[in-house]
Amino acid sequence: TIKCKNIHLTLDDVLNEVMDKLTGQQSNLRIIPIVGMGGIGKTTLARNAYVKFMKHFDIRAWVTVSQNYNVREILIEILLCINKAESRETLSAKSEGELGVKVHQSLWGRRYLIVMDDIWSVEVWDKVNLFFPDNVGQRSRIMITTRLSDVASIGSHGVVMDFLNEDKSWDLLCKSILEEEEECPPELEEIGKKIAKNCEGLPLSIVVIGGHLAKSKRTREHWEYVSENIKKIVNSEDDERCLKVLQLSYNHLPVHLKPCFLYMGVFPEDKKIRVSWLVKLWVSEVFVKPIKGKSLEVVSREYLQELCDRNLILVHERGSYGNIKFCKIHDLLRELCLREAEKEKFLYVKRPHELTIPYGISTHRRIGIHQSMSEKDYHPDPVLRTLQYVPLVRSLICNFEERLPLLDFRLLRVLKVDDKKSYFDNNRQYEYSVEVVFRLVNLRFIAIRSDLPDPPIGGKDDEFVLGNLQTLTYIRNFKCGEEVVKRIPNINKLQISYFEEPQGFLSYCLDNLDHLHKLESLRFSLYSKNKHLVQNFILPNSLKKLTLWGTMLKWDDMKTKIGLLPSLQVLKLKASSFVGTEWETIEGQFCNLRYLLIRSCRDLEWWTTDSNHFPRLEHLHLQFLDKLKEIPSCIGEISTLQSIELISCSKLAVISAKQILKEQEDFGNVDFRAQVFVAKPMRFPNFIRETW
Repeated sequence: TIKCKNIHLTLDDVLNEVMDKLTGQQSNLRIIPIVGMGGIGKTTLARNAYVKFMKHFDIRAWVTVSQNYNVREILIEILLCINKAESRETLSAKSEGELGVKVHQSLWGRRYLIVMDDIWSVEVWDKVNLFFPDNVGQRSRIMITTRLSDVASIGSHGVVMDFLNEDKSWDLLCKSILEEEEECPPELEEIGKKIAKNCEGLPLSIVVIGGHLAKSKRTREHWEYVSENIKKIVNSEDDERCLKVLQLSYNHLPVHLKPCFLYMGVFPEDKKIRVSWLVKLWVSEVFVKPIKGKSLEVVSREYLQELCDRNLILVHERGSYGNIKFCKIHDLLRELCLREAEKEKFLYVKRPHELTIPYGISTHRRIGIHQSMSEKDYHPDPVLRTLQYVPLVRSLICNFEERLPLLDFRLLRVLKVDDKKSYFDNNRQYEYSVEVVFRLVNLRFIAIRSDLPDPPIGGKDDEFVLGNLQTLTYIRNFKCGEEVVKRIPNINKLQISYFEEPQGFLSYCLDNLDHLHKLESLRFSLYSKNKHLVQNFILPNSLKKLTLWGTMLKWDDMKTKIGLLPSLQVLKLKASSFVGTEWETIEGQFCNLRYLLIRSCRDLEWWTTDSNHFPRLEHLHLQFLDKLKEIPSCIGEISTLQSIELISCSKLAVISAKQILKEQEDFGNVDFRAQVFVAKPMRFPNFIRETW
């Protein structure tokens, strides 16, 4: 619960929404859920509405349910609110059934408002809702507050509480610090707004920080200190009030979700996390339990959805299919992850400005090290030295400029080393030791910005086989030799990039990609003027997702290299992946393609196709095609097509997209949508969206 003078002014918009639902014309009983993350102001909102409508209802009752609920206690609290003359002792002597009947009789024929605050399960609702009469015509209402989306499904058209924007955050911070008519001193306004922003829109955090500032000296120096130490202050004020509120959500997690949530702490602060990677990491860590008839990745995505439904993980961006593409975690929840993980020795993450790693981490199985861009005095040597003493580590997720030495990490399952700065520097040595890489036999996920060496010469066929490896990304100049391919037989996702080499690409055998029979996702990037490399590559029939960049293939190559792939569902053609003015498709190809992106293939003028050439296409995205004369009108005849999106394409392409939309509307296809994003003429374009 957030207590703060005038806080309801900050919630005016959402309060008006609740008021509309409370006073609406729906004559029978209406359930109004208020759902959101812990500390976001659900109880405050419900309390403000409860007080505001004191005279609108004949009967009002407020009951706090909490995790360890008791149905008898809930019914007793409701009866004590209904009739102040009742005594707890008398009611406590009655059975649950007798109390339920008494509640039903007390509410029958009356207009009532009941608030059930802090519900943690549908089960408790199922046990008490039969005691609440419908009272048709009376317009009775029940408000429930919850952190869980499945509980919110009890009612319809609920209220989803979102984070405050920067203006409202600043407004709330001022109300928490200043007296009613007092104004913020001008010299503190700029730093004050920074403090409000750093609270990331969570009202509880803002109020706690405001309480701290109200009790301390109003100097710029102190406010600057606060702005740089938000989490530290929030987590220490009021007997760790913030963390205790958020801790309830963690405590309520089922056992199988707790490690997945704690693992979120391994990612850097404010990091948007790619979901396709996250679910693979959870699988690699063996957090995901098999379910008959479902792949582990499907189950892993279900785990993610459940954590989002519990408002512990935030959806940052959705993909074309409505699936979660990127997610994030609020800083305070990340802090909770780190505290719990440290307590349980589940995970160690190097804190900002820690120059060394404590030697006590030698027994840790998961380690995260992230060099902040602001760490000017960062010295990697002590950190790297300490990593020599972590023989039990199973997961290493690192981000710093120095290349991570791969030691004898025999138990290592996950290796993710991010070094974007040096990735494109061809003067640096990238290749890891052959003996080390191919002895890490437990590896399941590798993301290293490095060349992958050839396996040791002379080994037996079953030696140096990375049989558990499923994800291999960021790899430079992957030679794809027969010996390498033979030793990564179960690879599922592969991201490879090629750079100019003095020796050329004669030793590269990309026709061996065809032998990766379990490969489902391939991203292939070519940063070289030598385009002969891709002329011989052969793709496996297992491929479901393909992304190409810089390959400069001819459109006719599409028929022989890509169109016939039977399982391909997602095809992303990025900058200069194909060259030529005309693309003509043929029947019998792209049988399962759902999503097609063509971006910056700037030569393309004419696209000749037919609706039966893409029989299952759902989404078509065209970007930076400034010469394209039109989108073929037959594209609109594809029965499965749901959307067309254009970004900075030619005017003729836009006109043809509008024509397709009009034809679909004429045919009664109201669900079809088309969007156009027009780039402003700037170095880094902003986009103006036009939606029809």
